[in-house]
Amino acid sequence: MRIWNKEIISKVGEEVELFGWVNVRRDHGKIIFIDLRDRTGINQVVFTPQCKDYKLAEALRSEWVIKLLGIVKERPKGMINEDLPTGKYEIEATGLEVLSIAKTPPFEITTDGYEVDEELRRKYRYLDLRRDRLQKNLRLRNKVTALVREYFARNDFVEIETPNLTKTSPEGARDFLVPSRFYPGKFYALPQAPQQYKQLLMIAGFERYFQIAHVFRDEDLRADRQLEHTQIDLEMSFATEEEVRDMVEGMMIYVAESCGKKIWKKPFPVFTHEEAMKKFGADKFDLRENKKDGDVLAFAWVIDFPLFEKTDEGGWTFAHNPFSAPKAEAVEKVMKEEDLGSLRAQQYDLVCNGYEMASGGVRISNPVVQRKIFEIMGLTLDQIEERFGHIINAYEYGAPPHAGMAPGLDRLIMLLAGEENIREVIAFPVSAKGQTSVMDSPSPASPQQLKELHIKITEDKK
Repeated sequence: MRIWNKEIISKVGEEVELFGWVNVRRDHGKIIFIDLRDRTGINQVVFTPQCKDYKLAEALRSEWVIKLLGIVKERPKGMINEDLPTGKYEIEATGLEVLSIAKTPPFEITTDGYEVDEELRRKYRYLDLRRDRLQKNLRLRNKVTALVREYFARNDFVEIETPNLTKTSPEGARDFLVPSRFYPGKFYALPQAPQQYKQLLMIAGFERYFQIAHVFRDEDLRADRQLEHTQIDLEMSFATEEEVRDMVEGMMIYVAESCGKKIWKKPFPVFTHEEAMKKFGADKFDLRENKKDGDVLAFAWVIDFPLFEKTDEGGWTFAHNPFSAPKAEAVEKVMKEEDLGSLRAQQYDLVCNGYEMASGGVRISNPVVQRKIFEIMGLTLDQIEERFGHIINAYEYGAPPHAGMAPGLDRLIMLLAGEENIREVIAFPVSAKGQTSVMDSPSPASPQQLKELHIKITEDKK
């Protein structure tokens, strides 16, 4: 029966059965050494001419997949590898079966991979993911996701999935549109956030919701941004801004410390948006004195953001999203459309080590105020009804006051893993040019597909 590589430490003197990949092969005279890799680690295997499958072992190359039989032995004292958990032991091979022969990989897999061209890594991502660094990053991601779910379950949240085929909603970026075959000329939108759905869940009476949500934004790419990303989405009814921030702060501390990280300061420092801009020149900043200390996470809150900001055309638009509630003292001025540029929202961000980690706010639960916000943004009554009638109507059936937030899971994992690019903590990321891993999309649709969707491609005549 198969055992994992890590289990050999309790099997000294026994014959074991192992499966895995040939990580490295070395010849020392007539003795052949290989490092056998599986998901739990690496073991050194020794083939001597006495092994019945010695000739087969001579043919082994890196990344071949094998089944191995062998006796677990302790290594001589001078040959112990202190860098490996199994480094005090080795396997004396008694049998070998080749399960799969591999081509020579297009790049070295035993390195950390930073030296390899990004496009090559993207094309052969399934090989890139074999390297130890990326294996650790994705296992860390799995651990963090489990910790998040544990934390919210302990705090009586309900995990609810919301749709990925939805309606366009203003979240500050372009939508990805999906054409409908059943309704020619109409489109679904992939969600930039589950914003309206989680507010509807509060109206539905769930009171505490969360979701590990996959969201999509057609925006320019950078080191901490992808076309699709994952966020820890949450919403709470009958909760104040401070209660939401306390909940998220507790989650961040629990996750970070469970992963061996230190928190720069607890409770997290709080800055108003105005204070942050004056002190740091930006609403995201790094409080650490030693910016290279990756084991320390310096979280801070930024609160009291502007409610509105000017558009290029001179009108008004939302500063974060149009569902953020104005400060209580600002509601009257909103309704009278007075002094709009000075009004503040019940909006808050969480920053860490120079990155924006989360954005949240108290939501508007009064349909009259919500309609007014849309009017100030320049929407007509018909446009408001067509785009947002569903949620405004829902407010009229007993909407509780509610607030929420959405920490970015990818950025959190990036910081915990000590990486500088979120592509290093995502299994199959898009490249800096927006091309997908391995499958190389976007790609053309067939004429038949376009016909079914009532779409015609025209040339751009510039």
